[in-house]
Amino acid sequence: MYRDTLKQMEFEEFKLPFGGRLKSDNRWVKLAKKIPWDEIEEIYISNLAGTGMGAPAKSSRVALGSLIIKEHYGKSDEETVWEIQENPYLQYFLGYQAYSDKRPFDPSMFTHFRLRFGLSGTQKVNDIIGCRIKKDIAQTSQFKEKSDKDDDPPENSGKLILDATCAPADITFPTDLKVLNDARVKSEAIIDDLHEPLKGTEKKPRTWRKTARRDFLRAAKAKRLSERKRRKAIRKQLGYLGRNLRSIKELSQKIPLACLTRKQYKNLLVIHEVYRQQKIMFDKKLRRIDDRIVSVHQPHIRPIKRGKAGRETEFGAKISVSLVDGVAFVDHVRWDNFNEGGDLPAQAKAYRKRFGCWPESIHADKIYRNRDNLKFCRKNGIRLSGPPLGRRPIESSENKAMAREDERDRVGIEGKFGQGKRRFNLGRIMSKGPETSSCSIVMSFLVMNLMKWLKVIFYVLFFGLSAKAKGIGTALVAARFGNDFMRWMIGRPKPVPDS
Repeated sequence: MYRDTLKQMEFEEFKLPFGGRLKSDNRWVKLAKKIPWDEIEEIYISNLAGTGMGAPAKSSRVALGSLIIKEHYGKSDEETVWEIQENPYLQYFLGYQAYSDKRPFDPSMFTHFRLRFGLSGTQKVNDIIGCRIKKDIAQTSQFKEKSDKDDDPPENSGKLILDATCAPADITFPTDLKVLNDARVKSEAIIDDLHEPLKGTEKKPRTWRKTARRDFLRAAKAKRLSERKRRKAIRKQLGYLGRNLRSIKELSQKIPLACLTRKQYKNLLVIHEVYRQQKIMFDKKLRRIDDRIVSVHQPHIRPIKRGKAGRETEFGAKISVSLVDGVAFVDHVRWDNFNEGGDLPAQAKAYRKRFGCWPESIHADKIYRNRDNLKFCRKNGIRLSGPPLGRRPIESSENKAMAREDERDRVGIEGKFGQGKRRFNLGRIMSKGPETSSCSIVMSFLVMNLMKWLKVIFYVLFFGLSAKAKGIGTALVAARFGNDFMRWMIGRPKPVPDS
C-alpha cells in the first residue's frame, strides 16, 4: 500500500516545539526546494508491488532523502536514523509537517529503500537531477540554447569525459585457502543443523573441525609460505570440505533440505560451486577460472584486474561513468570484468538523449581509441582525444597544446573518483546484496552531484548581481574554480583604508 504524502506545508509553517524558525539559507532547505520530488515519486511507485495490501509504505521523499543523508554523512544505518530524529532540518528535507522526536523508521528499512529504487531507478533519479544541474549551469553562464522548433538537428556541443573504475566491496583480501576455510566452516554448521532431529538416534558424521582449523591457521599465520606448503594446505582443506559435502548428501536422504534456512540453502549452493572451482584449479594447477567466487557470503563479487600501482586487483563492481561540466552520470554497473572501451557509443548516445545533441569532443583513455569508436566519432562529427592509431606522426605546436588541454580536461573525472572514494562511501561498499550495492554506488555519485548543485546555487546568489554587471558567467566561475576560489575569497587580506 502507498499513500501520497508529498504535499508538504510551506516552509514558514514548519512547526518547532521550542519556537523559532528554520533558516532559509540552510543547505538542506535549499536542496529540498530544488529536488524534483514529484518525478522521483513516479519512479518509486513503479517499483512497488501495488497490491494495495499491507502497511502503508514510506513515501518516496523519505526513502530517497534518508539514503542521501546517509551517504552524505557516511554513517551507519542506526546512526543515520538518530541524526534524522535529532535534526529538524533533516526532517524538513524528508517532508515532515513538524518536528518529531520519535524514531522515523527502523534502520533495517534502508535495505528496503535501496531495493525499491534499485539500480535502474537510482540511475533515473541521478539523470533527472544531473540534467537539472546542467541546465542551471547553462542558464547562469548565459548559454543560449537553440529553439526546439528548428528542423535542423542541433550542432555538436559540450565535452564528454569518460572513464571506468572499481568500487571495492567490504570483504577481506581473498585467497584460495581463505575461501576454502570459510566454505568448510559454513558446511560444518549445515551438518549440525541437519543432524539436530537425529540427535540421540544416529551418530553425527565426523567433520574433524579442530584439526582442519589447526591446519588452516598453521598455513595462514606463516610469514613465508612456499608453493609446496600452500598446495599441501589447499589439498587438506579440499579433503575436509569434500568429506563434509558427502556427509550433507547422506543426511539429506534422511532429513529434507527444506529444514535449512534460506541463507543456509544459499550457502550450500555456493559451497558446492566453490569446491568445484577450487578442485579444478588445484588439479590443473591454474591461477584463474571463469566466474571465480571470492566470497561465500557475497558470491556475486568478482576479481577486477585494474593494473594500478599498489593495487593490481580489486574486488567489487566495475562502473562506467560520464562526466559533463562536473556532473557525473553512471552509465553501467557490472560485477564481471569488461572492456570499458566498448561503452563509448552507448555513453555518447546517452549524452544525446539527455541534452539533445552529440558532444563536440570526447576525452578518454587510450583504451577507448579503437577503430570502431573512431569510426563512430567520425560519423557523428565528434573529436576523440588522444593520438591517432599506428605510428605517431610529428606533432605540431598546436597539436601538443591540444593534447595538454585534453589531459587537463580528463583530470576532472579522476578527481571525481578520488572524491567519491575518500569523502564518500565509494571506496568501500558496505551493502551486501548485488542490487543494494549497485544502488549505493549510484547514490554516491548522486550526492556528489547534489553537493555541486549547492555550489552553483551559492554562486548564483552570492555573485549573481556583480557577475551580471561585469558580464562574468557565475557558473563558469563556480565550475572552474570551485573550492579554490572560495578559499581565496575567505583568506585574502582585507583592504587597508587610505589615511
